[in-house]
Amino acid sequence: MNSILLPETQFLGAFARIESPLQIAHADKVLGLKVGDGLKIGQLGGKLGSAIIDNITPTVIHLREVKLTLAPPAKLDLTVILALPRPKVLRRLIMDMTALGVANIILINSYRSQKSYWQSPMLNRLDEFVLAGLQQSVDTIAPSITLEKRFKPFVEDKLPGLLTAAKGQAIVAHPYGALSLSAYLQRSSMDSGLPKVVFIGSEGGWIDYEIELLSTQGCQAVTIGPRILRTEAAVNVIVGQWLLHR
Repeated sequence: MNSILLPETQFLGAFARIESPLQIAHADKVLGLKVGDGLKIGQLGGKLGSAIIDNITPTVIHLREVKLTLAPPAKLDLTVILALPRPKVLRRLIMDMTALGVANIILINSYRSQKSYWQSPMLNRLDEFVLAGLQQSVDTIAPSITLEKRFKPFVEDKLPGLLTAAKGQAIVAHPYGALSLSAYLQRSSMDSGLPKVVFIGSEGGWIDYEIELLSTQGCQAVTIGPRILRTEAAVNVIVGQWLLHR
């Protein structure tokens, strides 16, 4: 944690309190904070700032001189549509995409997403993973996260509206695409700006049927090279381009 984020209910004027056992343990064991020390804090959905530790007990840390004056960093104007990956991978991906500043995340079913993934208890912990990503990147604004369990109805019924709002700019990561991501981004940045929608597959990528269905909606298949990457690596490589080109 590079900052500690608290809900609005834990602030009262120039005072605040940390009640989360995980945050208390981090402040104590990892940061080694003592009474009188300062720390970075933020209000979820609000501003960032600082505070002084006033008192520490096993169940709560009291803060004084709370000053929330800094706006959180701007989000990337980007929607990542990710094929639901293995549960353990999902945790890291939500944290990474949140830390990178992705504004919208859509978790979608794909041919290679096993049905058991949708019953994983990890899906009930998305807020926890988002909080970890926000505290890592010193941000306060959570991305929106949507679950789409049916690929074809989403692509045919919901994607057109999403692409209209995105001015038709959408790409799908595909290792066998004819166009490289770097060439596409160079061209789009000069013409109409970076694409606002990115599809990224889980392990094994998209099948041909899915690529063809996305292509009919105007999504351009792009490749980042001949290497087959893990989903975590692909997400960070691809989304990282928006940080470099913003």
